[in-house]
Order: sequence, then structure tokens, then C-alpha cells
Amino acid sequence: MTSRLTAEFWVQAYLARLRLAGIPAFVTAHGDGTAGAVIVKSNTLDGQASAFARSFDIMTGARIWTLLAEGADADVEAALARQRGFDPDLWVIEVEDRAGRTLLDEPGLAD
Repeated sequence: MTSRLTAEFWVQAYLARLRLAGIPAFVTAHGDGTAGAVIVKSNTLDGQASAFARSFDIMTGARIWTLLAEGADADVEAALARQRGFDPDLWVIEVEDRAGRTLLDEPGLAD
């Protein structure tokens, strides 16, 4: 059996990693500290954004980040509002970086 990190621990570790890389990020929706799902919104500060959610790849058994929404910031915000309507325990982290860096492709962030 694999032990899983709590959502709040993962969020705090992710925010610390972003800070070390000099990438501003903010928790815009505080979900359930133990088991809340996490969505990362990438805001490129030009009116465009993307949102990524963790999902389970049935073929490999891995947890991966998938694109949930992309386009105008207002449209991505509307998609996030819909998700929060379905799941009030949802965490949303907004990452602000003109280059679109989220660090989600780095080892350890899919755990």
C-alpha cells in the first residue's frame, strides 16, 4: 500500500517549489485539507490562461496532469467556478508566469 500525501501538504510543498523558482502563486480556493482535489491555473498575464487537473491514467496506473480548460482568462475562471460547484472541497492554485511555467512536469509533483 502506498501512502498518499494530504492535499494541504501537497499544496504547501508545491507553493514552496514555485517560490524557490521565483514564480508567484496563490491559493484562490482552499479545499479540503485531507483529500481535496487540486486544480492548477496557469495565468500568463496576457488575458489567457490554462487549468490543469490531476487524473489517473488507466493504461499506466500513473497520476498525470491533464488540461481541463484553456483560453481567455474569463472562460477558464468560468470553468473553475463550474468545477467548484460540483466539488466544494476543490483546491485552486493560480500560478502567474508570463512564460506559462507551472513546474507540473517536474518529478514528484504528480504524487
